[in-house]
Amino acid sequence: MTGPVAREMRQLLESALAPERLEIINDSAHHAGHSGHDGSGESHFTIIIQSAAFAGVTRVMRQRMVNKALGDIPGGRVHALAIRALAPDESL
Repeated sequence: MTGPVAREMRQLLESALAPERLEIINDSAHHAGHSGHDGSGESHFTIIIQSAAFAGVTRVMRQRMVNKALGDIPGGRVHALAIRALAPDESL
């Protein structure tokens, strides 16, 4: 089941970056008892996103684009966010 933060992240990323592929993986259970785990069940995520918006863009700029699209979620409501941002011609 997807929680409210994950659903909001999906909506924001789809709206801002029109991804061809988007996976939002909740890693929170792996961090129980660690720093930043707030008990909400939505504190740590991995995002895999593939979008034409990333074509010709550096890895750092891609990270910034994702963070900008997510607004106050990273570092606010979500403690840790791993981002794998790919252009359409790239693979994992």
